[in-house]
Amino acid sequence: MLSNAKRQKSKVKSQKYLQKKFYFLLFTCFFLLEGNAQCAMCRASLQNEANKAVAEGVNDGIVYLMAIPYILVAGVFYAVWRLKQKKKEVVQ
Repeated sequence: MLSNAKRQKSKVKSQKYLQKKFYFLLFTCFFLLEGNAQCAMCRASLQNEANKAVAEGVNDGIVYLMAIPYILVAGVFYAVWRLKQKKKEVVQ
């Protein structure tokens, strides 16, 4: 049988796991939402109906430019995480 301390520890672990799962789901929902980014100057210059395709191209360009820093930061965090995992393996 499990002691009370072990049960409590197991319960805390499962709560942390569910919390991580919830935050991942929340992050995924926000990440998958479609973004329409456009600065005020671009919107004013491309607002008429004749430039519909150009306006969509400008929007896509802005979104791609915005995504690059996030990808770079994610890469740095992944590299740090991987280094920590290797240190844990060496210690054990």
